[in-house]
Amino acid sequence: MKQKEAELLIIAARLLDYPSKKSLEYALAWTRQSTIWSKDQERVVNVLSPLQKMNFLELEKLYVDTFDLKAKIGLYLTAHEIGDSPKRGAALVKLQKIINQAGFDRRDGELADYMPMLYELVAVMDETDDAIRLWKRLGNATQIIYNQLPENNPYYPLISLLMTDVFQAPTKEELKQMERDREKTDLDELPYPLLYN
Repeated sequence: MKQKEAELLIIAARLLDYPSKKSLEYALAWTRQSTIWSKDQERVVNVLSPLQKMNFLELEKLYVDTFDLKAKIGLYLTAHEIGDSPKRGAALVKLQKIINQAGFDRRDGELADYMPMLYELVAVMDETDDAIRLWKRLGNATQIIYNQLPENNPYYPLISLLMTDVFQAPTKEELKQMERDREKTDLDELPYPLLYN
């Protein structure tokens, strides 16, 4: 992975994590200190700008409204890949194994498929087969988010930047296959009444 791609993934990891006052400052400082891709700094600063202009409570509300309340825009890799499937537990265990084999620990309080954490992992991992497959999987899930996110959402420019500068867009067939593999949550009514006393 090129240095520019790695830096963009680290910035995205900070910005797509639950908002903290330090996350925006960190992302902006990282952007301004980078000399490797100085010609693109203005573009990245423009991506950060709408988020910086919001007060902290607005940013938290935006984050929750965008990523926590909408399944198709959620930040969990296996949810995009297999949905609400019994296979998801095994997929999380495999991801945890990849994280451990790379010499890293999962962040407390988050599942192993939390995309901001995986962005940062892929940015710093050695280029192994696991890293390349994980990069591809993250690109596919990021494309799904990109397709679902409204263009007027302040996070849209960041997701767009990831798809143009970091990830290779999946083919239509790959996206269709992901849709077929994704299990939907069973929300139908139960066939019998449940009585609670």
